Amino acid sequence: MGPRRTNQALLVVLLAALATGGLAFAAGTGWGRPVVVGHAVAGLAVLVLAPWKSVIVRRGLGRRSGPGRWASLTFGVLVLAAVAAGLAHATGALAGLGPLSAMQLHVGAALVALPLLAWHTLARGGIRARRTDLSRRALLRVGGVAAGAGLLLLVVEGATRLAALPGARRRFTGSLPVAATGATADAARIPVTQWLDDRVQVLDPAAWRLRVRTEDATRDWTYEELAGFGDRVQAVLDCTGGWYARATWEGVRLDRLLPPGSLERAGRSASLVVTSATGYRRRLPLTDARSLYLATRLDGRPLGAGHGFPARLVAPGRRGFWWVKWVAAIDLDPAPWWRQPPFPLT
Repeated sequence: MGPRRTNQALLVVLLAALATGGLAFAAGTGWGRPVVVGHAVAGLAVLVLAPWKSVIVRRGLGRRSGPGRWASLTFGVLVLAAVAAGLAHATGALAGLGPLSAMQLHVGAALVALPLLAWHTLARGGIRARRTDLSRRALLRVGGVAAGAGLLLLVVEGATRLAALPGARRRFTGSLPVAATGATADAARIPVTQWLDDRVQVLDPAAWRLRVRTEDATRDWTYEELAGFGDRVQAVLDCTGGWYARATWEGVRLDRLLPPGSLERAGRSASLVVTSATGYRRRLPLTDARSLYLATRLDGRPLGAGHGFPARLVAPGRRGFWWVKWVAAIDLDPAPWWRQPPFPLT
């Protein structure tokens, strides 16, 4: 494969890996499985193309010098680090390095490489498409790279299972299980994580109130009132940090906290805005109110501060960043649920 086609193929698979990686973070139900598989194939395609790219790199090192050379080398190292960390996480062969998990290293290397990818492409005038890029021979090359990456994925999966590595028990999202007892995770072993700059809140249950607001009414619920509900659901908390835990959550279904008839009056396009004591918030479809829970207990015990005491949202089928902790307010809003960034900004 020539230099131009190799660079073109690498650009395509890197963009595909970034796109599918972002989508994989949002996947909480079965539709995400092909996305995650596509992400794995795109990442492994980098390794399939590595022999051709190594020839280009060796030639370039002999001709170039200066800052551009080091930027290109840094970009290459970051891409390989992202692929290696992704493999380490997927197989479970390496949990992480120091305080950083393999998933954090994987995502971090990819995000740092992103601006270098833009620079690397623009500095070389981009990769202009030609009519011959859609020729039968070119399409066969694309198929060959995809087949090679798919075969490599099967090898990795087979080796993971034969070696009985933790990755053999990962969920379709790619997340690995935390230590489990029976059908559910040991609550004490579920990691405590927050989104970006959030910090664990230690709230006084006697002073804490949950404010529920609709267009017609506002009500403040006390912790004792909420703790009196006994709705239960077994749900999987699947964190974008790369782990998951199945546990039994107990509290109150969200629709029970709303005034009678408010769901019908608001209409199907309305949403529920769930806000944390930290200011963190997510907007969810009002139509999901009967499948969302505000939990006060985890596996029969009151939530710990790290898990959202006094109350946290439980959103079955959604990734962990939807499960708002330390919930302080729930607002019924006429705006649709999708009117928000796909991932929280803070």
